[in-house]
Amino acid sequence: MKKHITLFLSLFLIVGVALAQNKGDVQKGRTIPVAEIPVDPNVKVGTLSNGLTYYIRNNGKPEDKVELRLAVNAGSIMETERQLGLAHFMEHMNFNGTKNFQKNDLVDYLQSIGVKFGADLNAYTSFDETVYILPIPSDDPEKLEKGFQIIEDWAHNTTLSEEAIDGERGVVLEELRLRLGADERMQRETLPKIMYGSKYADRLPIGTKENLENFSYDDVRNYYKTWYRPELMAVVAVGDLDVATMEQKIKDHFGKIPATTNGQKREEYQLPNHEETLIAIASDPEAAFSRVNIMYKDRKNATPSVTIDDYRNGLVRNLFSQLINNRLGELRNSANPPFVFGFSFYGGTFARTKNAYQSIAQTSAEGQLDGLKALLMENERVKRYGFQQGELDRAKKSIIARLEKSYNDRDKLESGRIVGQYVSNYLDKQPIPGIEWQFETTKRLLDGIEIEEVSKLINAFIHNDNRVITLTGPEKEGLTQVTEDQVLALIKEVEGANIKPYEDEAVRESLIEKLPAAGTIVSTTKDDALGTTTMTLSNGATVTIKKTDFKNDEVLFQAFSFGGTSLYSDEELIATSFANGGITQAGIGGLSLTDMTKFMSGKIANVSPFLSNSAENFRGSAAPKDLEVLFQMVHLYFTDINKDNEAYQSFVSKQKSFLGNLMANPNFYFQDKLGSKRNEGNPRYSGFPTPEKYDAADYDLAYKKFKERYADAGDFHFYFVGNVDEAQVAAFAKAYIASLPGLNSNEKYIPTKFREKDTYEKFVVNRGTDPKSNVSILWREETTYDRKTELAAMALGEVLTIKLVEKLREEEGGVYGVGARGSLSKITFTDFDFSISFPCGPENVDKLVAASLAEVEKIKKEGVTAEDLAKVKETYLVARKEQVKTNRFWLTNLVNLRQQDRDATFISDYEKRVADLTAKDIQNVAQKFLDENYFLAILMPEEK
Repeated sequence: MKKHITLFLSLFLIVGVALAQNKGDVQKGRTIPVAEIPVDPNVKVGTLSNGLTYYIRNNGKPEDKVELRLAVNAGSIMETERQLGLAHFMEHMNFNGTKNFQKNDLVDYLQSIGVKFGADLNAYTSFDETVYILPIPSDDPEKLEKGFQIIEDWAHNTTLSEEAIDGERGVVLEELRLRLGADERMQRETLPKIMYGSKYADRLPIGTKENLENFSYDDVRNYYKTWYRPELMAVVAVGDLDVATMEQKIKDHFGKIPATTNGQKREEYQLPNHEETLIAIASDPEAAFSRVNIMYKDRKNATPSVTIDDYRNGLVRNLFSQLINNRLGELRNSANPPFVFGFSFYGGTFARTKNAYQSIAQTSAEGQLDGLKALLMENERVKRYGFQQGELDRAKKSIIARLEKSYNDRDKLESGRIVGQYVSNYLDKQPIPGIEWQFETTKRLLDGIEIEEVSKLINAFIHNDNRVITLTGPEKEGLTQVTEDQVLALIKEVEGANIKPYEDEAVRESLIEKLPAAGTIVSTTKDDALGTTTMTLSNGATVTIKKTDFKNDEVLFQAFSFGGTSLYSDEELIATSFANGGITQAGIGGLSLTDMTKFMSGKIANVSPFLSNSAENFRGSAAPKDLEVLFQMVHLYFTDINKDNEAYQSFVSKQKSFLGNLMANPNFYFQDKLGSKRNEGNPRYSGFPTPEKYDAADYDLAYKKFKERYADAGDFHFYFVGNVDEAQVAAFAKAYIASLPGLNSNEKYIPTKFREKDTYEKFVVNRGTDPKSNVSILWREETTYDRKTELAAMALGEVLTIKLVEKLREEEGGVYGVGARGSLSKITFTDFDFSISFPCGPENVDKLVAASLAEVEKIKKEGVTAEDLAKVKETYLVARKEQVKTNRFWLTNLVNLRQQDRDATFISDYEKRVADLTAKDIQNVAQKFLDENYFLAILMPEEK
């Protein structure tokens, strides 16, 4: 189900507005633009005679691909009492037989052209809408035609045979089973108050078990007939094809659908106002997390953004959200944080007709009232004192920086990231003026937004009526549940509390106060096959850059040095494993995390150091204009990472609050027990994190070992991929990397000594009260490495997934999802890993395990069909065609070449290796590795 609530209003996603010459009316000392927000000239919007709306845009990234969407302005809110869950069920049925594609032919065909079910081909149903997602090749006329035929069939040609309906009941019931648990139980308790007095409280899209089992064929057919109508639909086509061709396809396929006569009115369902504060408190023994939520629903219904002034109001609200969230972020990083995280925002609710201001936090099980108080206090602080000018100035810088990045990359945006805004325009009336207009308009309008205007928004946001306070969390021995009276008393306490104004402390303007003495570049080499330039620095470090034109405003960064925690003793590793994550929480260069947040306002750069078993590492990214900041951060992580016990204890406090009841969740419990079982006898296995393990973690030792690991910059390999300037990188490398110590350590990692047992074992864990099981079938074996086996192992996973979906989902109706995955790793030793995993009903475990292993045996004995092999190859080639045009692909692969001692042909020969892959290669891998020595892990409910 799609969530309508967005946690943060990002300006580059809130569509912008027009910069009009009409100055409009003057009110309260400012000019109000009244011109309407325009439609981006890059998109063509039209309506067919039968009422169907369409959006078309030519976009060349990625090449030879069109993103198609069918948006239906109807969801679960339109269901009758007999149709509970059938909007979502109807979504499933569109993949189970249409006029032009029999039951499984649609998925089978799309797989044959490289479109993966789930990853590419998908759909979702929410309260108010149903949206179908289909990427299709645009360079093949036949494939393109079939793509449009598919979405036409979805719109009005689904067959809904009795056999197909009955076959899909089991699949949807399994999806419902997946949702069972503490969160689902608590949501059913709290939703009636959150959506008080509305139909939304009774129309969760998944429906009910009783109705899914018992609805009649005509119930779902009637839903389809009633709500899948052209005037309630939009077709969106964005991709590498001319607009005229796409428009003609839409007219040819959808223009022939008859216009509706006397169709049922599409109602907009209301969320009624209420005078009192509603409090919903729900707890559950299996709840893993504790949350608090304060919702202030608007008194008036939501209205679309139409004018420039509407957009300006959106900017003001966005600024407010940034300012309040910056303060909540400071609280999160304080010595005694009242929550794991907290945030506030103004935006949509489950009801399309109503917006709300909400403050949300995740807390410890014992700290719900503390978290709630912190949220109430910060809102009250703003109400009394407002925000400060320095806060506003930083927020404006951040908004412009993010928008500028989107603007700079406007011609390099992938179609899949564009298409959603047109779906939202149709369904939610969100404006679509385009990033060019949005950027220019935002720059102009931000200057005129004053601190008083932002601050006074709180008076419209918070009020005593239409207020809902929700608390959800665990039930356990020794924990006293919060009561409604306590919540009401806390509200009154905060209203009368002595609250001081926020103190905005300034931070220095330079990240590095004293620049180091620069080093030099000893040599520079170029690799024409990879398109890279590598500089060797005077301290021994190497810097490899690959300049690309995939994005205009993106540079991706990664670095590593062999060694990592493999060089720790067993005792050091266990003592530091859970402390390592807290080292960076103290900040760098004398600046705390709060200071760094302020310093980074208006800058686009981030760097994170992290330790792995085999290496010490960095990862990060930057806009080209802020690349020097990235280099400076790297320098400081080597030379001046802060040590702050208070910051570390803040980190530990949040981790303990997050983890306090984690093992109450059956799935987390299962994974914990599974990991421990598979690592019996492994002295270096630290297991799942727990509060007790954080208490035992040694921060001093972790900090000392971190400094040791990052003592020798000369042993590091640095990689930069994107819109990089070689001369600029060379200058920064000399200043900030070559100036670092080089100790000529040339360390290597120590291969893992522990090996899992290569014998059959069945491991059953009983946990949880719901009728839910989880199955994992695992093979792991040490072997020798070769490229053919690596590719064949991956392909075996893909093929087996196809067969398991056909058998376990489509034929048996016993699972919602199932997957197999194979890999061959070279670090820290060469091992073959293969897994089959799926959730299901406890009563079906033995049957489905047997069916899965039978599919394995079938491949071992009979091999892989030519059709399935072709599907996998096409999927790999289609994906590769897009991947090679991304910075992330090249960064990952350049690093892997060095880490795993591969040459450039590992990248350049990929298409040939795929072409040369045979069914026999895959069968050989199955025969060699998928033997009787597997580990079978099963989660079952607790025995009654």
